[in-house]
Amino acid sequence: MIWASSISSILFAIVVFLLGVRFLRRTSVLYILRQWWISFEDRLHVYQSFKIPLYNENFQENQLHRQILLYLNSLPSIEDSDYTNLFSGSNPSEIFLHLDANQTVHDSFLGAKVSWKNRKSEGDANSVLVLRIKKKDKRRIFRPYFQHILSAADEVDKRRKDIKLYMNSDTDAKLRWRSVPFTHPASFDTLAMDAELKNKVKSDLEQFSKSKQYYHRLGRVWKRSYLLYGASGTGKSSFIAAMAKFLCYDVYDIDISKASNDSDLKTLLLQTTSRSVIVIEDLDRFLTGKSTALNLPGVLSFMDGIVSCCGEERVMVFTMNVKDEIDPTVMRPGRIDVHIHFPLCDFSTFKILASSHLGVKEHKLFPQVEEVLQTGARMSPAEIGEIMISNRSSPSRALKTVITALQSDGRRGRRLNESGSGRNSMDLGSSEPDGLYCRESVHTVREFRKLYGLFRFGSRRKEECLPLGTTEKEASQVEG
Repeated sequence: MIWASSISSILFAIVVFLLGVRFLRRTSVLYILRQWWISFEDRLHVYQSFKIPLYNENFQENQLHRQILLYLNSLPSIEDSDYTNLFSGSNPSEIFLHLDANQTVHDSFLGAKVSWKNRKSEGDANSVLVLRIKKKDKRRIFRPYFQHILSAADEVDKRRKDIKLYMNSDTDAKLRWRSVPFTHPASFDTLAMDAELKNKVKSDLEQFSKSKQYYHRLGRVWKRSYLLYGASGTGKSSFIAAMAKFLCYDVYDIDISKASNDSDLKTLLLQTTSRSVIVIEDLDRFLTGKSTALNLPGVLSFMDGIVSCCGEERVMVFTMNVKDEIDPTVMRPGRIDVHIHFPLCDFSTFKILASSHLGVKEHKLFPQVEEVLQTGARMSPAEIGEIMISNRSSPSRALKTVITALQSDGRRGRRLNESGSGRNSMDLGSSEPDGLYCRESVHTVREFRKLYGLFRFGSRRKEECLPLGTTEKEASQVEG
């Protein structure tokens, strides 16, 4: 018993000693001595510091800052920092650590010890990462260390694959872009769209993402521009989400109403990053309206001007309801490479919706739906999809409700036609077929045929490529 009591006393004394040492390190003589020694080394210029700011003098994001922060947040030693933020990922079970402002994290490379500090002043959006490294180690490890950081950051980025949605704030804000996780569930597999069209779009995007050297050889900026046009509810926004998820690109959604002038729009573009999808929705509303300070030359400069060349591997997407009233200069190759029409729901789209929403591939009411659609009745895929969602417990009831809604729409459409004001048709009077077509500049036609192919599909017409300067009216006459 005496022996056991002695052991207990010794263990208790050891625990008290260790706790005392830990306390002294933080609050007493040892901690003060350690801080004094660091200050002494600084005075002797033993260390050298390097700053990596978040933004440069033009308020463009410094990609090196993002990659270093990604690397630091993956270090095991971040748990030992005085303050560390915890965040959940896209999967709620995942927890990520992020270095807090004005906190230090330590790292080692090839036997050399370094430290990083996330320095940020209150009210200043431009945070700065500060690397502190001994001068005797700098020449030996500096470049290999940064190569190691970039390589590790790429691996972390690929592992997480978190896509962000950036939205522009008011123009008087110092931080023009604010981001949130992009969690839109749409993908090419879930889109109610012709399978051949989806496959051609995916092929086009995949080839674009692998064509850096090809674009450089042509002397062209490595970007691709899409025009999505069609009535509301036809799936344009879901298509954009599917593109971003397919490419694993971040999305920059530009709200033109918050851009006070053309210069501000250019600044927003300069602050976007590579490997991104840049979106302007409802472009026709701004080009034909008077509710914005932007003008046509400013928009054209945004689409393919000098400023648009300040960045690579970007997909620009513009959406419109109608494009018949838009200035033809907006549509020329280089500004718009690929046109995709999103029509109202036809029978093939209806069957895709019935399969995905109701789990029904065949039904006795399908012939009746097809008959109603052949009379000219049309609704958007979103409208029909909502009816199916509301009645998903009974496929028969859902189909009957769709038929009733289509019949009602058909009667309303006939009354409007008789009164001389029919509903808008996306391709009414247009020489373009439903679907997608691509137009490229004359001097690159042969090169693009080899890599992409200039395609035009969605109807039974032959594939063709319109030369630069050919108007849609001339194209209609050629087809005729």
